[in-house]
Amino acid sequence: MSQSTLLNNSSVTSPSSIAFDRDEFNRSVMNTYGRFPLAITKGEGCRLWDTEGKEYLDFVAGIATCTLGHGHPALVKTVSEQIKKLHHVSNLYYIPEQGQLAQWLVEHSCADKVFFCNSGAEANEAAIKLVRKYAHTVLDFLEQPVILTAKSSFHGRTLATITATGQPKYQKHFEPLVDGFAYVPYNDITAIENAIADIDEGNRRVAAIMIEPLQGEGGVRPGELEYFLRLRKICDENNILLVFDEVQVGVGRTGKLWGYENLGVEPDIFTSAKGLAGGIPIGAMLCKDFCAVFEPGNHASTFGGNPFVCASALTVLQTIETEGLLQNVQARGEQLRVKLRALANQYPHIFTEVRGWGLINGIEISADVELTSIDIIKAVMEEGLLLAPAGTKVLRFVPPLIVSEAEVDRATQILEKVMETLS
Repeated sequence: MSQSTLLNNSSVTSPSSIAFDRDEFNRSVMNTYGRFPLAITKGEGCRLWDTEGKEYLDFVAGIATCTLGHGHPALVKTVSEQIKKLHHVSNLYYIPEQGQLAQWLVEHSCADKVFFCNSGAEANEAAIKLVRKYAHTVLDFLEQPVILTAKSSFHGRTLATITATGQPKYQKHFEPLVDGFAYVPYNDITAIENAIADIDEGNRRVAAIMIEPLQGEGGVRPGELEYFLRLRKICDENNILLVFDEVQVGVGRTGKLWGYENLGVEPDIFTSAKGLAGGIPIGAMLCKDFCAVFEPGNHASTFGGNPFVCASALTVLQTIETEGLLQNVQARGEQLRVKLRALANQYPHIFTEVRGWGLINGIEISADVELTSIDIIKAVMEEGLLLAPAGTKVLRFVPPLIVSEAEVDRATQILEKVMETLS
């Protein structure tokens, strides 16, 4: 029996009210988030409770991160045992748990080597550094390597990854940005061909194309099959590395273990984080042997790949296998899209499109109405449903991969009830 079924049949009680002072919080914590007026204190399965004991259905999952939901028995067992055994040592030594995780990832992907870090941004930084070293050492004539990325993309918050991110709003006030990036529209192969021709002159040349198989923050926009097939061919013909940012779409989120499996192409390098350890911080940069050019001293991470996070990640990945969660993602994703399309047909003046793969889905709000994603998110929150925005006009649905049929029905019922009022 799955965890979600157990929870649906259990008599879980709400936590008692916990004292929380929002003003004190704001005085001490730097103001980097536009937070909703909600403080979460407990979670089980796909449910969360706030400081007042109110229950919510969680279709955010820490923004596509809590792969197994909250308090999954397998993950609880692993973290409890590992913290008592060994939680951290330096990468100056061999770490058996790191080797086991790397072996699992290599055996279940197109990659040959793995570098571990702490987050998606760090994984993408590692990919950027690997591209540059490959360009300078293997393509030794390349003095100024350029990485092409897509407009509306999102690759992280470090200086290099906000530069890679094709959204000016994330770059504002952080100039000067890192040199060596150029941007093209997503799913536009002509733009890629033109950019390569324009850049490949003198000492500048396109060394890599870094792209998301599905743009998450950019509005839940799936990659088009023909576009990615052609992209792979262009990279092969021009000795360009193909890099996939799978921070949000990897680890079963799309109904396949990796996002690239939806497109029928293999990247040379890809990155993972978010759902890899189900909410425990870890990032990974994976690559094929021919471009694994890092040597000792080139790159490192103090916490990356420590025993605690690697044991946790391995448990998450093995649980996806043993509990048949990919099949659940496919079934629940299709169920959700059918429900959302019905809602879009019911309110065609409000909603324009439903799109996504597996359990990363979005419904777009018409530009002709004043409603924003935040308006709807606040309204469904009042009714006990948590959703995330993907821009000002897209509602994002990224529940834990254990979500049940009944929970998908409940989420869409809440949204339908709210739309009756808002419309």
